[in-house]
Amino acid sequence: MDYWGKLKSSDWAFPTVVLSLYGFFANCRIAEPFLTPYLIGPYKNISEEVVTNYLYPIWTYSYLAFLFPVFLLTDFLRHKPLIVVQGLFLVSNYVLLCFAPGLIAMVFLEIHFAVVTATEVAYFSYIYSVIPIKNYQRATGYLRSAMLFGYTFGAGLGQIFVSSAGLNYFYINAITLGVVSVAFLISFWLPRPQRSMFFKGRESAALGQQSQQEVPEKTGRPDETGVGDASSRKQKMERNDNAGCYNRKNVLSAGHLLWQSFRESYSSRHLIYWSGWWALATAGYTQILNYIQLMWDHIEPSATSSVYNGGVEAACSLVGAAAAFSVGYVKVNWSVWGELALGLFSAIGAGGVFLIVLPGNIWVCYAGYALFKSCYMLLITITTFQIAANLSMECYALTFGINTFVALSLQTIMTVIVVDGTTLALDIETQFIIYGIYHAVICVLFLIRGTYTACTKRRTQNPPDDKQINRGGNDVVIHNEPL
Repeated sequence: MDYWGKLKSSDWAFPTVVLSLYGFFANCRIAEPFLTPYLIGPYKNISEEVVTNYLYPIWTYSYLAFLFPVFLLTDFLRHKPLIVVQGLFLVSNYVLLCFAPGLIAMVFLEIHFAVVTATEVAYFSYIYSVIPIKNYQRATGYLRSAMLFGYTFGAGLGQIFVSSAGLNYFYINAITLGVVSVAFLISFWLPRPQRSMFFKGRESAALGQQSQQEVPEKTGRPDETGVGDASSRKQKMERNDNAGCYNRKNVLSAGHLLWQSFRESYSSRHLIYWSGWWALATAGYTQILNYIQLMWDHIEPSATSSVYNGGVEAACSLVGAAAAFSVGYVKVNWSVWGELALGLFSAIGAGGVFLIVLPGNIWVCYAGYALFKSCYMLLITITTFQIAANLSMECYALTFGINTFVALSLQTIMTVIVVDGTTLALDIETQFIIYGIYHAVICVLFLIRGTYTACTKRRTQNPPDDKQINRGGNDVVIHNEPL
C-alpha cells in the first residue's frame, strides 16, 4: 500500500507505468498476424481479390483522412480522451471481427482500425506532457519496450494457439477482444495533462514562465516555502487553460505557434533530408506491412498449409528491436555517416523486399521480410534520434505528425495506382516487385547524398596540418582551428 502511494505521488513513475501497461495490452493483439487467413477463410469468406484491391485500401484512405484532425484534437483535448477513444475503437474492432458478418461490416472494421492507428500520435506524445524533461529518455524507453513486448508476446502466443493448441481463428479473435478490453479499462487510469503544447491560454503561459523563474526560499514554514503560492498558481493556470482553449485569440496563437514550429522544424537542410527519408521509407514500410499476409497466403495458401505468421512476426520484432537497441552502443558520427548509413541499409532492405517475392519460397520470403523489417527499425531509430536531438518537444511532435502525414500521402498514391480495383489492380507479386523498385530508388538517392555529405564533412573536419613559420628566428606555430 505504501509502495502504491509512493508510485502515485511520483511526478513521472505513475503515468509511465500506467501508459506502459496500456501499451502492452493494446499491442498484445494475438489475432492480428492471422487477419488475412481469417478474412479469406470460411469465417468471413471474402475473396483474396476483394481483400487486396477493395478492403485494405479503405484503411489507407481513412487513415489519411483522420490523421491531421486527430493530431490537432490530441493537443486540444490534452491526449487522454484520444487514448481512451483508441482503446474503445480497439474493442469495437474485435467485436466487428468476431460477431459482424458481411463485407459492409468489414468496411467499418477498416475505418475503425484507421481511427486506432491515427490516434497513436496521442500515445506517443502523451508522456511528454505529464513528466519532467529529465525523465524523457527513460520513459520513452519503457514505453517502446512495453509496446514491443506486447506485440511480440501477442504474436508468439497466437502462433502457439494455432500450431499447438489447434484453436480456430474465431476463438483467437475472441481472446484478443478480452485483452484489448483490459487496455481500454487501463486508459481511464491515466492522469490528464494540465497543459497542451500549442493550445495554451496567455495567462497560464505567463504564470508558467513566472513559476519557473521564481525560486522559493526554504525557511521551514509552509507559507514561506512558496508551497501555498505555487498551489494557487497551479489552480489558476488550470482554470485559465480550461477557459483559454476556447477563445479566438488562443486559437490564433496556437496557429501562430504551429507555424513557428513548422519553420523551425524544416529550416535546416540536414533535418529535411532525414525527414525525407522518414516519409519515403515509412510509406513503403507501411504498404508492405499492410499486404505481407496476402503475399504469404499467395505463396503458401492458409487453407492447405500450416501458417506461421505469428511466429514470424514475433521473431521479426525481436530482431528489429535488437537492431534498434544496438544503435545506442555504436559510436558513429551520425552527422557525417548518417545519410550514407541510410543509403546502405536501405539497399539491404530493398534486397529483402526482392527476397520476399522473387524466389517463391515461403521460408525465403519470411527471411526477406525479417531482413527488411530489421533494417527499417534500425534506421527509423537513428532518424528519430537525429531529428529529436535538434528540436524542441513541440517541434518534434509537429515534425512527427507532418512526416507521418507525408508518408501516408505517398502510401495513398501507391495504393491508388498499384492496388485499388478502379485503377491497375495489380496482382500481389507485381505489387511487391514495384515496392522493391521503390526502395531501391530510395537507397540510390541516399547513397549519392550520403557519399557527398561524408566526403564534404570529412574534408572540412580535417584541415591541413599546423604550419610552422619563422619570424626573426622565433618559431611561430599557426593552428588551423575554427574560431
